[in-house]
Order: sequence, then structure tokens, then C-alpha cells
Amino acid sequence: MQISCFHCGQAIPEGDLILRPIQNQQREFCCHGCAGVCEAIYEAGLESFYQRTPDGELLEPPPPPNKDVEFYDYDEVQSQFVGDLSQRREITLMSEAIHCAACIWLIEHSLAKIDGILLAKVNFTNKQIKVRWDNSVLPLSKIIQELNRIGYDATPYDPSASDAAFKKANRDLLYRLGYAAFAMMNVMWFSVALYAGADEDKEFRHYFHWLEFFIATSVIIYSAKPFFQGAWSSIKSRSVGMDVSISLGVLTTYFYSFWVTIDINHPGNVYFDTMIDFIFLLLIGRYLEAISKNKAIDATRRLMDLQSKIARFLSSDGEEQIVPVRKLMKGQIVLVKPGEKFPVDGKVIKGEGSVNESMLTGESREVFKQVGSSVSAGTINIDSAFQVEVVAILQDTTLGKIVHMVEDAQGSKAPIQCTAEKIMPWFVSVVLALATLSFVYWIFAADLETAMIAATSVLIITCPCAFGLATPMATAVAAGVSAQNGILIKNGAVLEVLNDITHFVFDKTGTLTKGQMQLKGKIIVEGNEEAEVLKVVASIESQSEHALAKALTQDILTDYKHFKQNLYEVDAFLAHAGKGVSGSIQGVAYQIGTAAWLTEQQVALPQHLLEQAEAAAELGQTSVWVVQNNQVIAVLFLVDEIRADARLLIDRLKAQNKKVIILSGDRQKVAEKVAEQLGGMQVIAEVLPQDKNQVIRDLQSQGHKVAMIGDGINDAPALVRADVGIALGSGTDVSADSADIVLLNDELLAVDTAVGLSARTLKTIKENIASSIIYNALFVPLAMAALLTPLIAAISMPLSSLVVIGNAARIRTYFNPKAVAKRNQLLKQKMQQGEH
Repeated sequence: MQISCFHCGQAIPEGDLILRPIQNQQREFCCHGCAGVCEAIYEAGLESFYQRTPDGELLEPPPPPNKDVEFYDYDEVQSQFVGDLSQRREITLMSEAIHCAACIWLIEHSLAKIDGILLAKVNFTNKQIKVRWDNSVLPLSKIIQELNRIGYDATPYDPSASDAAFKKANRDLLYRLGYAAFAMMNVMWFSVALYAGADEDKEFRHYFHWLEFFIATSVIIYSAKPFFQGAWSSIKSRSVGMDVSISLGVLTTYFYSFWVTIDINHPGNVYFDTMIDFIFLLLIGRYLEAISKNKAIDATRRLMDLQSKIARFLSSDGEEQIVPVRKLMKGQIVLVKPGEKFPVDGKVIKGEGSVNESMLTGESREVFKQVGSSVSAGTINIDSAFQVEVVAILQDTTLGKIVHMVEDAQGSKAPIQCTAEKIMPWFVSVVLALATLSFVYWIFAADLETAMIAATSVLIITCPCAFGLATPMATAVAAGVSAQNGILIKNGAVLEVLNDITHFVFDKTGTLTKGQMQLKGKIIVEGNEEAEVLKVVASIESQSEHALAKALTQDILTDYKHFKQNLYEVDAFLAHAGKGVSGSIQGVAYQIGTAAWLTEQQVALPQHLLEQAEAAAELGQTSVWVVQNNQVIAVLFLVDEIRADARLLIDRLKAQNKKVIILSGDRQKVAEKVAEQLGGMQVIAEVLPQDKNQVIRDLQSQGHKVAMIGDGINDAPALVRADVGIALGSGTDVSADSADIVLLNDELLAVDTAVGLSARTLKTIKENIASSIIYNALFVPLAMAALLTPLIAAISMPLSSLVVIGNAARIRTYFNPKAVAKRNQLLKQKMQQGEH
């Protein structure tokens, strides 16, 4: 008798027997790897893994440990897979050895016991392990070694490997479908013969029944295996999933037909052909579902494909080499020729020309780039050769971050989906009760055959696939198609929340306005030389990262080009958030900022200058005061142009009965002037950055659902606090990281588009759930009344899932030109009605 390995269950070849004591009992293993893994599992107290492993399913012997695993501890290597190389890090690992729910349990529980592991989450579908850990406590190599120790190979996630795993799973499903089709065609001939009269002869009838039985058994063992595996996993986890009802229906039909086969005098019919038919149809539904799901997330894969895998590296001596992007380091130089994609995020150090950035912004117009300009990976060089200094590669690029955010959005769950998932086990329980009730009724009212047909039909017709797909399919499609059109939705749940927003709060500078302040006028106090004052201002403001400071410096240096080479050296520079800057030049103290701040600093502001600043504020201009040794020496007036689409967006939001608010750190009169130019709205001005968060909190405490739209670092706390945070793509990385939605195309009207998409997605989800409920309400009574055969039930069930998938796919049409034109027309009518 052949001995099986205690760990993997596979037969032990002669001469390879390994004996090890496990809990004082001698166990047999096929190799030292299996023995070591088993010992590790028992040492960790996780031996219930073996009870969770599906019966009859063999494990793979553990893979050989990675000899170069310490290689992954270097920051230079981790930088290719880890986004933030801080103390707390996060990485996605892949392991092909993950094959069932027991594997998920073992990995998550084993890693959770290790000091330094903050999160361990396994995704069974794509065989990925997301790990968050404290790098100061635990190196990455130890995590990989621990996974090796319990029998799982683990390597940092590579998109191409993930795609290969998906193709492998899809190919396996296609093979099972093909075998079921082959069996169905063969059984059909026997069924035709029986229906044609062969069943009148007992011997022929019996012979054909046995042939059908052997074919049906092979289908049960091979083609129907995924359904039985899913059902067994559900039962072990003490829950009831959709595979439970499918498996019960298949087995009921199979064993009834087997009973008729072995009893030669039984008057009933066999239903092997019906059983094979509905396994074939169920597999078709599952295969089409897999393809549709893949299409829904295909936007992510297409985005990944936009990133070049190789680059033209320029060495220090100017030699050009073709190298993998993965090997590039920050600060190195790459050459990008006309017609090629930029392989990295970087800064142009040589060359000028046009670049197509439509893959990031959704805008078809070309953008002119020159020395100092930033370029993004995946964008296309149109007409010039560029030398680019590497700033970021792979997942650290703008494109890489977008891909990561879209993946997170597609994997996140909206509140309505969480509700559906809670309902599903109860739904399946009710289905099982109805099937039992139907069986009991018909066995007394008619016969066993009728009872079996009715119960099986109920089990199959009520499969909750459509109900389960209703939300995730719609969310995945919406997240994918919006990313292709310049709207990055980082969290799928936000699509539901955005539909309920009542108050839209806008930052003024850089959001409603272009954020490109221009020097429109100046007053130089008598006794001061204009050029000298402006040189001092440029010298101090050039030390600041604030948008207003940059604009002011740029305007001055444009008019006085000779200042660039000989700006003053600034000592004791300080930036005062929302107020101004200060510093000293050659021992003289300077302050540049708002009138309110300078008043706090006990600086006397001349009355005639205050009056002129007040008049400028009436025109929407911002005053910047320049003080030398506590004496005002100049007042500069800057103006920020309003974005071309800002007025249209505000009008559209008002037409939808949304409350619109300007939240600004600028002077009240300046903010009010902007509000007046935009058609009027509530103004909350002269708010310090740290107080914006409190304004949002106050609105929420009044019961309002609030969306915050901003672009700067000072908006980040408010973006996080708001129910929905929306950041402009042209803003800072901090604001983009803090927001739920990022407008990559930098168009304000995309806010209205996102609101409309949210409504469309929620409507689609409700339609999907309603169609699933209507489907069950129509067909369950027919199945219970024994008016449907299992075959008809099997045809109807996958069709209901395909209806849900097809309806979700219609979200793509939201962005086609006809749909956009129709929405614009409707909004225009609403706006006209509002005016009247």
C-alpha cells in the first residue's frame, strides 16, 4: 500500500520516506521541505490548517527557499516595489502556492504572530499578499523567509507575473468548460436515442443509462470541481455561499439519476444529460463573468502598459545604453527621442518641444516643454530629443501612483455593497429552505422525481451571482473609465457618498482661480528706489515655496533679468503660514506679507496706503506689504485670474440645488469680489490654514454632507476631514494624497462630471439589485411549482449575471460625446429655469 505525505498528501516515492515526530507521533513525509513546513505550522500553533484544507485536494511540496532573499533588504532594491521608504512600509508579494481558503488563514495568522508586522492581508483571486511592516523592527527578508518556512514562495509583486496568473486561471476554467461541452455533445446522442424509442427495450435503456453515468461522473469530478470547492470552503467557514446551492442542485440530480440507473425496473427518467447541460451553462456564465471582470479592470492594465520597460541611459561620458527602467537611479540622465514615451518622471535638462500628455490629463492638446519643465512617465515625446534627469521610476511615478489608486478603488467596498454582502448568506439560507419546502410538498403531492426537479430548479434558479456582482462590477467599471478620462477615483466607496453631498467648499487661490498671481501695480514709498525694493523682495520671496511668492519672484525677474545672477543673500529666513515671510539682508530686517499680520507685529501702516489697498481689494487685487526695520517701504498689488470654467461649474452646482462656499485665507473683500464674479455665493475668508479643517467640521456638525475642493498643502487637513476630498492634479502631492478624487485633467468642470458619474453609478447599482430581485421574484415561484426544469433554470441563472455585467458596462457610455452633449443640454435647461 502506497504511503501519502502527511503535509502535501502526495504519494511518497520508494526510498524517499522521511519520518519526523509531530506532537509525539511519528509522521511520514515525502521530503525534508514538507517535514520542515509541518513542524513550523505545529510550532506556531496553527495545526488547524490541516482541518481547513479541502478534502481530497493535494498541496504542493514547499518551494525551495530563496537564497538571495537578503537582497530585498536594500533600500535601493525595495524602492522598486515600496512606495514610501519610511519606517513603516507596505509591499505586495505574490505566491503561486496559494490555492485555497486554508492558505489564506495560515498566511494571515502566521504573519500576525510576528513582531513588527502591522498588516497581513491575502487576496486569493490574484494570489497577492499585502504586508505592512515596521522596517526598524523587522527586515523584509525575514517576512519572505517566514512565508518560505510555512510553505509559500513569495516575491515582490510584478504586474506581468500577476497577468500570467490570471491567464492561467482563465485557461483552467476554459479547459473545464471545453470538457463539459465535449461530454454534453456525447450524452446528447444517447439521450436522442432514448427519446427516439430505445428506452422501450430495458437492455438498451439500461446500457445507455450506464454510459451516461460514466460520462456524467467524469464531468462531476473535473468540470464541476470549482463549484464543489467553493461550497466546501463556505461550509468550513460556517457560511453559505452561492456555490452551496449549485452543488446541492448538481448532486441531487446526479444521485437521483444514479438511483434510476442501478434499479433497472425504476419507472423514472435519468437526468444526467440535464445535469451536464447546466454544468456547461454555469461554466459559460462563470467564464463570461471572468472575462467581463477582466475588462472592467482592464483600464488599470492598459495604464500599466503605457509605462516603458526600457530606457536610453546616458552615461557620464555621453555613451547611450539601453537599460531596464528598473535599474535606473534618481539623478541619472535618460535620452528620449521623438515619437518615444518618457520612461520615467523627470526634469528636462536639454531640449524643447511638444509632449502629448493625454494619457494623464485626458486632454488632447500638446504641451510645450523646455529646460526645467517636468515630464511624466507614459507621456509621448512629439517632435524633439530630450535629455531628462530621473526623478521617479515605476510605481513612484505619477502613472504608477495612479495605477495603485485605481486598483485600490476597484477593490474597495461601497456601503451599499457591504449591506449586500451581509444579506447574501441570509438570501442563500432562504433559498435552501424554499428548496426543502418544495421537495417535501411535491414528494407528497406527486412523486420523488417531481420533488427532485422542483427542489433542484429552486437551488439553481436562485443562485445569488447577480446580487453579488451588482455593486463591485459597477464600481470597477466607473473607477476604470473615469481614470481614462482624467478623473482619478481613489476609493470606490466615495462614488456613493458623492451623490449625497449638499455643500461644495472651494479653496480660492489655485482652485477657482488659476493660482498664477500677476503683479498688476505697486506703490513705492518716497525715498526708496523701486529697483532696489524689488530686488530685496525677489531675494526674500525666492526662498519661499508659496505659489504667491513664486509668482511675485517670477514677475520681478522677468522685468529685471539682471537680478537673476546677483540676488542678495538672505539670513534668518522664516515663512509664516498664511501671513507672509521675513528675513534679513546685510543686517537689515525685512517683513513681506499681509496688513493684518504686520499690524500684529506692531508695524504702523500709513492711512493713505491702507485706503489705496482697500480700493485695490474692491477690484479683487491682493495687497502685499513690504516693511524694512518696521517701516513700510512699498505695497505691491497682485491679481489672480479666475479659471475659465469656474463660473460654469458654480452655475451647474447651483442648478442642482447644491450650496457653494468659498473658503480662503485671502482678505474678505478680495474673496467677495471673486464670489461676485462667479455669480455670488457664501464667502468664508481670512481663514488660516489650520482653521480650514475646523470650518469643514462645523458644517458637518450641522448635518451637512461636505465636499472640499483644493490644491495646496494648506488644504490637506480639510480634504481629509470632508466627506469627499477633491484635489486638482496641478496641486501639491500632499493635497492629492489627502483627497478621495484627483482631477488629473486639472479642469474644474470635472467636479460636476464626477458628481454625475456618482449618480449614474449609484443608479446602475440600484438597477442591478432591482433586476436581481425581480428575476428571483418571477422565477422562484415557477421553480417551486415544478414548472421549470433544471436545464431551463441553468440557462436563466447565468443570463441574470450577464444582465448585471452588461448594465454595469453601460457606465462607459457616460463619457461618449453624445452622452456629454445630452447632459450639457439638460443642465443648460436647468440653469435657465433657475434664472427665471
